Amino acid sequence: MSYDRYVAICKPLHYGTLLGSRACVRMAAAAWVTGFLNALLHTANTFSLPLCKGNALGQFFCGIPQMLKLSCSDTYLRELGLLEFSESLTFMCFIFIVLSYVQIFRAVLRVPSEQRRHKAFSTCLPHLAVVSLFLSTGAFSYLKPTSISSPSGDLLVAILYSMVPPVINPLIYSMKNQELKDALWKQISG
Repeated sequence: MSYDRYVAICKPLHYGTLLGSRACVRMAAAAWVTGFLNALLHTANTFSLPLCKGNALGQFFCGIPQMLKLSCSDTYLRELGLLEFSESLTFMCFIFIVLSYVQIFRAVLRVPSEQRRHKAFSTCLPHLAVVSLFLSTGAFSYLKPTSISSPSGDLLVAILYSMVPPVINPLIYSMKNQELKDALWKQISG
């Protein structure tokens, strides 16, 4: 999405050539393959963990941090290595998104028309908000110290990470719709 916004705003005359159907299929395929391989690595490693502290989790969500709490072997370190690898890939994507948005904002701030600047920001900021929400809740879920871990806190973090971004995503993107804004404002003020 950030590359799409970057090309649309910074290189509008080249949009058709840079983001043709082949490029979109390649980017989607790369995202799907990367996500599938990442999930496959974590799943295979998680199933190889010997569980010496029982096999019952205290919550509905069966996330990697909760599974690691039940393990007691050296494969725990292997899973931590996989998590570090995944986090480094995520960080590289985050850097790419930030660099794209820096270029976008630089280009938008050079636009002389206030109305066009507003329109450009209104198309970019919802994507940035959703990505930030997803990455921040995910980072907190996987990077929080075990010393602040509690069953209820872990459940809350799992819900924030897995449910809030997908639920908020359509709301944030639809906030560009003036009718929705008016209805929301009417509900809040009335």
